Amino acid sequence: MALTAIIEAHGGPDQFKLVDLDVGEPQNGEVRIVHKAIGLNFIDVYQRRGMYPMQLPHAMGMEAAGVIDAVGEGVTHLKVGDRAAYASNPPGAYSEARVMPAAQVCPLPDGISYEEGAAMMLKGMTVEYLFHRTSPLKSGDTVLFHAAAGGVGLLACQWARSEGIRLIGTAGTGEKCQLAKDHGATHCLNYRSEDWVERVRDLTDGKGVDVVMDAVGKDTFDGSLNSLKPLGMMISFGNASGPVPPFEVGILGKKGSLKITRPTIFTHISDHDTCQAMAQNLAAKVLTGDVKINIGQRFALSEVVKAHKALEARETTGSTVLKI
Repeated sequence: MALTAIIEAHGGPDQFKLVDLDVGEPQNGEVRIVHKAIGLNFIDVYQRRGMYPMQLPHAMGMEAAGVIDAVGEGVTHLKVGDRAAYASNPPGAYSEARVMPAAQVCPLPDGISYEEGAAMMLKGMTVEYLFHRTSPLKSGDTVLFHAAAGGVGLLACQWARSEGIRLIGTAGTGEKCQLAKDHGATHCLNYRSEDWVERVRDLTDGKGVDVVMDAVGKDTFDGSLNSLKPLGMMISFGNASGPVPPFEVGILGKKGSLKITRPTIFTHISDHDTCQAMAQNLAAKVLTGDVKINIGQRFALSEVVKAHKALEARETTGSTVLKI
């Protein structure tokens, strides 16, 4: 049996219920993992609210790290006793242990702690595909990154610095802006006190940025398009402020033949080999010190309601983990 956080109805943080569930044995292509730490992500909020509906009741959580406890037939990249971490469907990471598909579970190097592993996989592999697979960037390019002091944002700031990419971040307070700059952002704009679109134009000599990476959604979408240079790429990869409303596609032509995409990490990691390569690239960044995992908050698994309230209120910085 394993203590597990489930929801029986979509809604607010108080929907969480802690129950003991039978873990069972792994079948073909599966592993059983005993968790040491669990990562929280904003996609968890979307799923809990019902923005990404699930068949209920359902366990929650997309990311964790721990020790492989049992291995089903056909699994060759992991063995019992291995340290491992993952970001993966289906949800179920908010638990002491679980059985899950093995393809997206990745070896965790000894030089990376369980808490770091739990905090880095979904966010870090998101940054990996944003910088290397969606619109490949090179040294000297300029990126506008919203929510630069969040879990994904602080990793993106460091990733950009390590590759010579100029990152202009946005955040909601002066303290968060300073945190983003401390982690590698070239500039960080306070969207509550500055006209950030005008400031982006000033910082790029009126040209605009090569790429916008926007997980905020509705509140920043129009400004993001207005911050791009001609032929620039808009990457909308989240909806923290709500979904982007329908728009006339012709506006992209009027604003300079802009490009737009709405990727998800799950498309990228659906292929086993790609997933493992992305995890290896991320681990290399962490092991060399180019990217440090900032864990701003720690909660016990039993405090999942409190953790979600903090995450949803944007009271967190860096990554948040649940401890077992």
